[in-house]
Amino acid sequence: MKPAKLHYWTLGWFSMALCCWCASDTFTQSDNHPHPWKKLYFAHHWPVTVCKMNANDCHDPPKYWTIHGLWPDRAEDCNRTWHFNVTEIKDLMSDMRHYWPDVLHSSLNRTQFWKHEWDKHGTCAATLEALNSQKKYFGKALELYQHVDLNGCLLKAGIKPSSSYYKMTAIKEALTSFYGVTPKIQCLPPEEGEKAQTIGQIEFCFTKELQLINCMAPKGESNPVQAHLKLGTEELSVCNDTLPTYYPSEVQGHK
Repeated sequence: MKPAKLHYWTLGWFSMALCCWCASDTFTQSDNHPHPWKKLYFAHHWPVTVCKMNANDCHDPPKYWTIHGLWPDRAEDCNRTWHFNVTEIKDLMSDMRHYWPDVLHSSLNRTQFWKHEWDKHGTCAATLEALNSQKKYFGKALELYQHVDLNGCLLKAGIKPSSSYYKMTAIKEALTSFYGVTPKIQCLPPEEGEKAQTIGQIEFCFTKELQLINCMAPKGESNPVQAHLKLGTEELSVCNDTLPTYYPSEVQGHK
């Protein structure tokens, strides 16, 4: 091979290798199919209800709404080569432990929950510049949590954990009035012989510009994000407006 050709061949190979190396640290969509998405679901879950669904390793759950995840619709596991690295969010650890705890596995390595959220959802959200690193993704979720302030909103509306029941329409009206948009509220259906559903998850939706929008899909369009919490045979689903709703303060009735 002539020196000039050898030089260009070597340079080309080096460029390809460098490109592949960079792909492991920056977002690249699948070569086989893209992962388009239109909006983000920012999910809070009620730890007491989560523990009711599975009490195997759930002890003394927080009595405030915690983050479940920040999920792009219609996209999952977008970049399997971009591995979770907890050291990238070391500056966020205090807030992560408090506002985004692993409710179900409090005695285990809590980072596994965050790893799951990054692998499945964060690598898809990273198409946005505001979310294109692990620190940005988790940091922005923590920022949105403070901005939304679901705990404060419900308290101001007089809705707090109780042994009595609430009307789902009253909860919806309070949230819609406060935020100006309609969130998606999910409940645990009534157990056999019971009449009330149990509130478990509240999701707020954001545009790619991180502006609040209604969560409910337009008429005739299916909702692309299903319940993200299923434990055994129990699964959250969109709450029934006609059923009384339990907002539990303590974990009771473990199965």
